[in-house]
Amino acid sequence: MERWRGRVALVTGASVGIGAAIAKELVRFGMTVVGCARDVDKIKSVEAECRREGLGGVLVPLECDLSSEEDVVSVFAAIKAQHKGVDVCVNNAGVAHPEPLLSGKSSGWRNMLDVNVLALSICSREAYQSMKERNVDDGHIININSMAGHRMVHNADVHFYSATKFAVTALTEALRRELREAGTHIRASCISPGLVETEFSLRLNNGDTEKAAAAYSKYKPLEAKDVADAVIYVLSAPPHVQVGDVQMRPVEQLM
Repeated sequence: MERWRGRVALVTGASVGIGAAIAKELVRFGMTVVGCARDVDKIKSVEAECRREGLGGVLVPLECDLSSEEDVVSVFAAIKAQHKGVDVCVNNAGVAHPEPLLSGKSSGWRNMLDVNVLALSICSREAYQSMKERNVDDGHIININSMAGHRMVHNADVHFYSATKFAVTALTEALRRELREAGTHIRASCISPGLVETEFSLRLNNGDTEKAAAAYSKYKPLEAKDVADAVIYVLSAPPHVQVGDVQMRPVEQLM
């Protein structure tokens, strides 16, 4: 990780859970991390934690609604103005709404597509353009995927969400191929965790704390830090090594 010290990373959805953990670990390794999310106050709390712990890098909070292309492009413009550009882009932001295929609301489907698929693609495009402008040939784009992007979950509430994550699997491989065809050494990877104990379950269950807690009661789930450690593993691989996909889940998780 020493070669990343002092360089710039963007982490989307950095306010809570996996995104906050990733941002904090990258700061620990001396990076300048731009964390963006709608709730910028929560990112400021993570930034304060980083300062209290005396971590080597810096966390820069930016407000961004990732469902708005204008907001996303503005974030990259701000990074260019303040930090010249990005060297690492971690597309972590994701949303899930309990909207089955037979009865779900199209507004929920559209929001999942906007954040999980389109925002990820826009960020990847803008990150590549930023690297290309500065002749950065060793950058890295990392997509936080899900085991739901590799097999269907037996729960109608997450079928559409799963479809968006299958798209992330395809987009990551397509990105790898386009980067190679462009003659770059920029790497593309995705990390696919199973059940992780975060606020995700609470949001999926519309704030029902009892249902959210039940999701984590059957076995010990992954922690956000476990996923952040996987990001560090992928980034710390030698420049000639491309880790395509890290699939990880709790030992007791069946699928």
